[in-house]
This record gives sequence, C-alpha cells and structure tokens, in this order.
Amino acid sequence: MTDEGEREEFQHDPIGHVAVEPGMTVGELATAYGDAGFGAGDLAEAVDVYAEMLEREDVTTFLGLAGAMVPAGMRRLVADLVRDGHVDALVTTGAILTHDAIEAIGGHHHHGRAAAPDTSAREHDETLREEGVDRIYDVYLPQEHFTAFEEHLRAAVFPDLAAEGTVSIRELTAALGRANAAANEGVDADPGIAAAAHAHDVPIYAPAVQDSILGIQTWVYGQTSDLRLDALADMDDIADQAFDAERAGALVVGGGVPKNYVLQTMLVTPHAYDYAVQLTMDPPRTGGLSGATLDEARSWGKLEPEARSVSVYADATITLPLLVAAARERIGE
Repeated sequence: MTDEGEREEFQHDPIGHVAVEPGMTVGELATAYGDAGFGAGDLAEAVDVYAEMLEREDVTTFLGLAGAMVPAGMRRLVADLVRDGHVDALVTTGAILTHDAIEAIGGHHHHGRAAAPDTSAREHDETLREEGVDRIYDVYLPQEHFTAFEEHLRAAVFPDLAAEGTVSIRELTAALGRANAAANEGVDADPGIAAAAHAHDVPIYAPAVQDSILGIQTWVYGQTSDLRLDALADMDDIADQAFDAERAGALVVGGGVPKNYVLQTMLVTPHAYDYAVQLTMDPPRTGGLSGATLDEARSWGKLEPEARSVSVYADATITLPLLVAAARERIGE
C-alpha cells in the first residue's frame, strides 16, 4: 500500500456534506456548495470569482448572453444587472433583443408544455401552428406579438435610422432601447434590457443580428429605404473598451457568437481577461466553442495566465439567478 506521504496528486481534503437549514440564504448555500464536489463546487467557485469581479472598481465587465433567456424569465435579472452598474458591455443575440422588445411594448411569453400528454410531439406542434402560437420548449408566444414588434420597429426605430443611412449595429440596438422605453409607458411590465442599457449608456453589441426577427425586419425595411447596417463598425467600440480596461472580466451565459465575440475581443489588445465565468450546458469533449472550457480560451491568449476562471455546466436559468443572488449578497447589495 502506498504511504500517504509519498502521494503526489492526492491531498487529504475530505468532501464536506451540504446541510440545508431553515432561514439559510442563497449566499450561505453557495458557501456550503464550496465544500462539495462536481457542479456544486464549480458554482461556489463561480460565485467567488464573480463577486470579486463586481467588487473591484477597476474591472470592466463584458456580459455575453445567448439562448432563450428572455422567454425563460431571466429578463428582469439581466436588466437589473445593467441598471446597477454590473455590466459595461453587453454582447447578445438579435433574438434576445426581439423577445425583450416584445415584453417592453406589452406582449407576454406564456407557460406552455413541450408536448400534450395525449398527442405526439409532432401533432402538438402542428396544432400550435394552426392556432398561431410559437413554442420555445415549454414556453408559448402568440404570433401576433411579432406583428406588434414589426409595427414598433417601423414606427419608432427604423425611420430615424434610415435618415442616417448606414449605421452600426450598436446604433440600432440603442435606438431600439430608446423606443422600448418610450413605448413602455403605461405598460405593466419592466422596460427591459435594451431600455436599461440605453438609460445607463451601456452599449449592446449583437454581431449576428441577422439571425433573428430583428435582423430580418431590418433587412426588409432596407429594401425600400436607405437603412443599412455596418457589421464591422462595432468592433472599433468594443475593442476600445477592451483596450482601455485596467482589468477585464467576462460573464458568459450560453455559447455561440456572443461567447466568442466577448472572448476574442481581447485578442486585439495587449491585455487578456483577468476574470471569467461561464454558464453553459454544452460539453467540452465535442470540440465545439459553446462548451469549450475557459482554460482552453487561456491557450488562445484570451485569458491571462493567472486569470481566475471557472465553467459551470448546468442550465443557466438555474445557475444564473443563484450566481447573481449569492454574489450580490457577498458584496453587500
């Protein structure tokens, strides 16, 4: 039998067993997770890293946001992060901005189901199509909300942009945020992410905006107007933010274009990220970007060699609220 003193890898560090007690706060639960293994330990470390990102005044925070986070109910959480100064740049999708605007102007996403118990999944979705309802897993969205969104764009967003001719995607998202805030007066809903970003001068970058209803409608409007998008113009702005950052932190929710756009930004500066937290469900072993670990990003020079980073592999609709609540508690908010 190997003597314990001769072991190079093994250290005597017993797993602690999480106790859930009455009155326990989210922050206390996250601390208890730190004594556990697997995803619990990862989430506890993510809280440590994210709390330090928020607590330091010299950290510029880039938020990458992908997935159906607005239909799932995470809209207010993200808008509050923007309002409270915890986001310096938001990189997201045209789809998230579309769903955000629908809520801002009075539409709602609704509880549904993945399939009716007495029908096949195909029959279920065929029925929804006949009824004019779109499904996002177990969330429903009536198609008339997209009609209202198109009218909102044509009345309050596109005309002023068309008068300018060619604009950046950031200018498009800023105009959307301004219009959402104005249309939200009298609406029984939070004005949302884009409106909060506009109010607090936080830039929103949507580098793949074409891949959304917002992008499609911008293209359609451009067929009969002078409105054009310069897809590369935003790279000047986000590169300047990265270059000017004394320290940089990345919170990446989901994968795809927002994740890579956030991380690759540091490649055009002398710096790299000092902090990074990733919430994803995609596994790293497939070699895809969405599940790639942040250690892998370190090999590309996107993170500093000594950067604090952690990836949490779980549903972000579960982990993001826990992460934010525990970190806020940690810094006394």
